[in-house]
Amino acid sequence: MNDLPEQTAPRSRRQAWILVVAFFAPLALAFLLYYGGSHFGSGAWRPAGSTNKGDLIHPARPLPAFELTTTAGTKLDLAGLHGKWNVVFIGDGQCDARCREALVLMRQTRLALNDDMTRVQRVFLVTRDCCDRDYLATEHDGLMVAALDDTNQPLLAMFPDVGQGRIYIVDPLGNLMMSYGPDAPQKGLLEDLKKLLKLSHIG
Repeated sequence: MNDLPEQTAPRSRRQAWILVVAFFAPLALAFLLYYGGSHFGSGAWRPAGSTNKGDLIHPARPLPAFELTTTAGTKLDLAGLHGKWNVVFIGDGQCDARCREALVLMRQTRLALNDDMTRVQRVFLVTRDCCDRDYLATEHDGLMVAALDDTNQPLLAMFPDVGQGRIYIVDPLGNLMMSYGPDAPQKGLLEDLKKLLKLSHIG
C-alpha cells in the first residue's frame, strides 16, 4: 500500500504532459503553417486551399516599441496592438481616393466578420497633413488615427512599400505579417482574416 503513491505519481505527470501537448499542438502547427515559410520553402507546408490572397511577409516582423497620440487624444503604443488583430493603413491624413477606398474596405471587412469583428481593430497611421477629421469622424467611427513624426522612422521602416496604398495585417503579438496592394482582390482581406481568426488561439 505504501508503494501506490510512488507508482501513480509518474503516471499522473505523463497524463499532465499529454494534456499540455494536446492543447498547444494545434497552435504550434498554425504558427508553423503561417510563419514557417522562410524555413520550409514558401508555401511548402501549407495545405491546398489555404492560399493567401495577400502578400505574406516572412518571416513576420516584430514591430519596435512606439508611442503615439491619436486624434481622439488617447495613447496608441505597441501594447495597444497586443491582443487584437490589427488592420493598418499608412498614408497622408487628407486621405485621397485610394486612402478612402482602403479605409472603407477595412471597415466593411471588419463588419463582415460578424461575431469575430470585436477581435479586429482598424488603425490609420498618418505620415503628414493630419487630418481630414470631418471625413474620418463621419465615415469611420472607431478607427484609430495617429500621426507619425521623425521619431517614428524605425516603426515606419518595418512596413514594406509605404506610400503605395497598401493595407497591412499585424497579429495580436505585434508582428507585421501580411500586406495587400491596391490590386489585391477586394474579398481577399476578408478571406485571409477569417482563416487567421479560425486558426488563432490568441486575439
